[in-house]
Formats: sequence, structure tokens, C-alpha cells
Amino acid sequence: MISLLPRHHAIPGTIWTLGLVSLLMDLSSELVHSLLPLFLVSTLGASMLSIGLLEGLAEATALIVKIFSGALSDHLGRRKGLLLLGYGLAALTKPLFPLAHSVEAVFVARFVDRIGKGIRGAPRDALVADVAPPAIRGACFGLRQSMDTIGAFLGPLLAILLMLWLDDLQSVLWVAVLPALLVVLLLLRLKEPARPTETRPFRSPIEWRAWRRFSRSYWWVVAVGGLFTLARFSEAFLILRAQQLGLASQWVPLVMVVMSLCYTLSAYPAGWLSDHLRRSHVLAMGLLLLIAADLLLAVASSIPLMLCGAALWGVHMGFSQGVLATLIADSSPSELKGTAFGLFNLVGGICMLLASVVAGALWQGWGAAFTFYAGAGFALLALLLLSRRPRQASWQQSQSGCD
Repeated sequence: MISLLPRHHAIPGTIWTLGLVSLLMDLSSELVHSLLPLFLVSTLGASMLSIGLLEGLAEATALIVKIFSGALSDHLGRRKGLLLLGYGLAALTKPLFPLAHSVEAVFVARFVDRIGKGIRGAPRDALVADVAPPAIRGACFGLRQSMDTIGAFLGPLLAILLMLWLDDLQSVLWVAVLPALLVVLLLLRLKEPARPTETRPFRSPIEWRAWRRFSRSYWWVVAVGGLFTLARFSEAFLILRAQQLGLASQWVPLVMVVMSLCYTLSAYPAGWLSDHLRRSHVLAMGLLLLIAADLLLAVASSIPLMLCGAALWGVHMGFSQGVLATLIADSSPSELKGTAFGLFNLVGGICMLLASVVAGALWQGWGAAFTFYAGAGFALLALLLLSRRPRQASWQQSQSGCD
């Protein structure tokens, strides 16, 4: 009989601290991002293609920067300094959003904010992999991801309440500064576990000799993750879909509230499930959920149907993001965890840029439905690739006790 208890292993305090840091920063970021697409379209007059380009470049920047920060954290043998730099940059950019009066100003703020995300992302995931007991690694990644999405749920919810109360977009955006500053204070108190120190030359992350140390299983996860990202374009298009269907501007962040709540509720259970089943099976569930979400969003003709699509989108995130991170941790050498996450996110960054630009172009040229149908098509391709997993996968740990 499978027990819900994590096999006598307690989740380390470092994981909880990183989860709280992610919660507060996502609260800050999603408060801003849940209102940003509406602000760009209705106030600044941005086109769908320009929004796709902005979102794609911003998210791709974050993912591509991770390759360098991951390799640097491996070289230094320390993760905390890069976490402080990355989260600190994000905190510094928060005042730029309420001060912005043009698309270009928003682009600069979003770009710098995502550079900060890129700097912190791979070292944070590598730190989770460093301290997580192997028997509950999926649960540890799932917990951090779940706490992250609690912030992603609270941010849009707070945006709704503040918009109803203040009815002033710029005043609401200023509120995002406070939780970002709290993140920096928390990180200053973070205790990083000691790692063996050794003198070694820094190697470029773009180095084939290091890449050759990764197994076929690792590169297969990278390929699946890339296709997955092509299918999952920016959530800005969910917000714009809700506006298109007639949701009032004060209530548009409700889309992100619904999506993030479902993400939050599913991330930890999906991580726990991946410790007891094949991780690829859990990931396949996530892809099927994404296909269902895209099809529902394509045909939705009412706000309730659109919100059901957003809910399915959130559950698919819970069944995919933490599981993909766990697969990377399982299939990469211990001394190259940061580089492994960095390479994974390099591919993801390129695919995110393509996905958001293509989504914006399809929406502008053929309409919203065609955009979501295309997303479902890419998800189906990822599902087909997932079915062709390598025979000997390193994440099928002997200690997991599952067949």
C-alpha cells in the first residue's frame, strides 16, 4: 500500500525557504503581469504581434540566461549569491512598471526583470536538487513549485481587489514593490549547505566536452521540454482571450487567479505521484490536459467556458513543470546540475520565443481559435515524442519502489 507520507524523510528547511521566496516574488510579479496585457492593448495601443514578441523575448531571455547562471553556480560551488543577484534585479525593476508611459519602457522593465529571473532560476533548481533526499525529490520540486503558484494565485487576486478599491492601474502596480523587497530580506537569511571546495578553471557552458557527459535520457527530456514549450505560449493570451469574450477590465486578472489556483493545488500531488509512478506517465497526463485546455479555449464562446479552459491549463502546469525539473535532476550528473538546468532552459527559451511570436501572429492573422488549435497540435507532437522514451532511464530509481 502506498503511503502519502514521504518515507520518513522530512522536506529540508531550505526547500521551504525557497518556496516562500518564490511565493512572494510570484505574488509581486503576477500582480503586475495580470494587468500588463490589458494595459498594453487598451492604454498603449500595442498589437497582438507586438505583445507576442514582447512576451516571447522576455520569457526567452529568462530561460537563456539560466544556462550561464547554472554553469557559474556549478563552478563557484555556491548558489546563494546568484539567487540574491537574480531576485534583487527583479525587485529593482518593480517600480519601473508604474512609471512606464510607453511600450518601449514596459519592454525595458520586462526585459531586465526576466534577466533577473534567468540568473536565479537554474541555481535555485540546482540548490533544490542539492538538498532534496533522492527518495522524495519529486515531492521537494513539487512543493517548491506549489508554493510558487500560491504566489501566482494571490498576485492576480490582490490585483482584482486593489483595482476594485483604487480603480487606478498605476497605484495598484506600486503595491508589487513591497513583496519583492521582502524576498531579498529572506534570501539574506538563507542558510546554504556546505559543498566541497576545490579549485578548478571555469568552463564555458557552451562547451561540447561538458555536454557529452549528459546521457541520452537527459537529451530526450530536453527535446520533450522544448516541444512542450512550443505548445505552451505566454499566459498573456489567456488574459486577452478573456477580454475578447467580454470580461470587464477589473475582473480580467480572475483568469490568472483560476489558473494559478489549479496549478497550486495540482503541483505537489503531481510531484508526489511522480515519486511512485513513472515520471513520463505523469508528464503524459499533463500533455493531455494541455490539449484539452487548448481545444476548450479555442471553442469557448462564454466566460465560464473560458475559465474552465484556464483551469485545465493550470492543472496541466502542475502536472508538467515540477515533473520536468525532476526528470532533469534525475538524468544529469551531480556536479553538473546547474549546467543541466541551464541547457534545458536554453532550449526552452528559444522555443518560448518562437511560441509567443507564432501565437501573436496567428491571432492577428487568423483569430484566437487558430492560435489555441496550433498549441494543441504542438502538444500532440510532444506526446508522441514522450512515448518514445529511452529504454534505460536514470529516473527509474531503485529506491522509488515503483514499477
